[in-house]
Amino acid sequence: QEQLVESGGGLVQPGGSLRLSCAASGFTFDRSAIGWFRQAPGKEREGVSYISMREGSTYYSDSVKGRFTISRDNAENTVYLQMDSLKPEDTAVYYCAADRISTLLAAMKGVISDRSLKVWGHGTLVTVSS
Repeated sequence: QEQLVESGGGLVQPGGSLRLSCAASGFTFDRSAIGWFRQAPGKEREGVSYISMREGSTYYSDSVKGRFTISRDNAENTVYLQMDSLKPEDTAVYYCAADRISTLLAAMKGVISDRSLKVWGHGTLVTVSS
């Protein structure tokens, strides 16, 4: 059974850093990608970043480009999201999701609904506040 489990959320001051982890199990990663989405209070969920598990190609939304870095450890089947220079507007529940690369990219860009993605984690809360 395919499963994703997020960890690493918490409370951090503006300008601080956090690293989120997404541990995957039950996957065959030949044409898959894992991505991060977030949902702030009162807002729709938005795509943040994804990484393809075999090639390592990445995508970032404009709102996090230059501040967040996504990486993977294929030996551990884990994807990381390093978040630096955090802002209060980064406060959200962060979810990881997995699907084929093309499907995940389309969801990231809003071309298709992210509800169609194959597997979701349960989320981890990030709060950026002084």
